[in-house]
Amino acid sequence: MTHGCQQSHIANGCAGFGRRPDAARRARLERSPQWKDGRFENPQPLKNDMWGAVTAFGEASPHRTPEKPVPTVAVDPRLFERPPATGLRVTWLGHSCFLVEIDGRRILIDPIWGERSSPFGWMGPRRFYAPPLALADLPPLDAVVISHDHYDHLDHATIVGLEKLRVTFVVPLGVGSHLAYWGVPQARIVELDWWDRHALGDLEIVATPARHASGRGPTPGGNQTLWAGFALVGKEHRAWYSGDTGLFPGLGAIGERLGPFDVTMIEAGAYARWWPDWHIGPEQAVLAHGLVRGRVLLPAHWGLFNLARHSWTEPVERLLAAAEKAGATVVVPRPGQSVEPGASPALERWWPDVPSRTAAQDPIVSTMLDGPGTL
Repeated sequence: MTHGCQQSHIANGCAGFGRRPDAARRARLERSPQWKDGRFENPQPLKNDMWGAVTAFGEASPHRTPEKPVPTVAVDPRLFERPPATGLRVTWLGHSCFLVEIDGRRILIDPIWGERSSPFGWMGPRRFYAPPLALADLPPLDAVVISHDHYDHLDHATIVGLEKLRVTFVVPLGVGSHLAYWGVPQARIVELDWWDRHALGDLEIVATPARHASGRGPTPGGNQTLWAGFALVGKEHRAWYSGDTGLFPGLGAIGERLGPFDVTMIEAGAYARWWPDWHIGPEQAVLAHGLVRGRVLLPAHWGLFNLARHSWTEPVERLLAAAEKAGATVVVPRPGQSVEPGASPALERWWPDVPSRTAAQDPIVSTMLDGPGTL
């Protein structure tokens, strides 16, 4: 923390920026096959058309945020006293935050209870609705899994609150630096490279490759921490969470090595054709679901923050259209609703009907897909 930061309005956000890996932690990072020339790199670089994004500013939808309250479900904490009848239950808490109960274990994924996706409490994208479950009402957890260190996935205030639960955090390489800075004991931080595993009794948490980036600012130089998806591999059930990712050739290997999956939680929102490799988009989410051998698809990364120029409901509308063509089974719970993929309820269109672009009008197509494991 610099003296200038302490003396400015930015001071309120200094802790929220986190801390880059120190020399001791960096030594392990540099041994990773993903580490190249002082930073983590994707096998397929990310396309960025910043000029196109700037010049197309007028294309932003007027429906990027809800006009009426989002119909959420208040989670009854007593729900977690009853094990899921099928052995697998997923509670969507909005955006990419899931509470997964699988084969007797409880895993919290990418928790964000903060008001904004930002290091500050006074600026940045604000959530559309309050958390459907209070942090204090969480049941006992076996682990908290975090996919990468962007603000909409790693929230400072949430981590401080979770630290009091004395739970283990399973994160990609380098992300533990932020957690340790915020007070999480090193003994409760597990950092994984792609394909590394962490066992919780009969359940394994496996970090899987993803195509994305990392960094929290304000200092220059990103990708000092790794990004990942995660597979939860139990004795009876398997679940896969994509994290943030573009489409990439290695998705098939995830399905071959760890699938099939009873449920996939794949990011479907916050996309644009000017940066098609950062986020996979709805049509490619359905394609990824098939590549990893998923049975039921639960869309993630939508419905809580305004992070792109499309309407807030466009991701789910486009995903459902693509799933119908592909014959894929999709479940779209309300925020706070729990579903058991083995006994999926009938699809309920709980979101409003607002104008959205279609795949034909605004295609999201990732680049450089002709490498090993070609799609």
